[in-house]
Amino acid sequence: MVRVLKAVVPALALVAVTAGCSSSKGGDEQRLTAQRENYCTQLGAWQKARNAAGTDTPGPSGYDVVGALAQDAFLAMRPLRDETVGGGRTLAEATVAAMNNSDSEAEGRVVQYCDDVGFETLTR
Repeated sequence: MVRVLKAVVPALALVAVTAGCSSSKGGDEQRLTAQRENYCTQLGAWQKARNAAGTDTPGPSGYDVVGALAQDAFLAMRPLRDETVGGGRTLAEATVAAMNNSDSEAEGRVVQYCDDVGFETLTR
């Protein structure tokens, strides 16, 4: 009985470690997908608010909403900041350029990023 346990315990430990690795990999993919979806959702909310503020003459609170939504998008972008979006830019660089500098090319790149990762319907 002791010999059987000595053989079974290491085998079970190996199975547990292997199972943990594979489920961790799946969890990483799910986390990455959720982060991308959150970023694209926040980007779309910012675009919608910015476009609405651009058609009217908003009061200070209108700009506050756009600024708050931009901040939400920046926070959502942080875990993805080093992903490339083309043109030698990272997602962080393109997001900052689109939101702070009204760079339409950079905004096109982040929208294309959302399209590439499967969340094109979340942006404008």
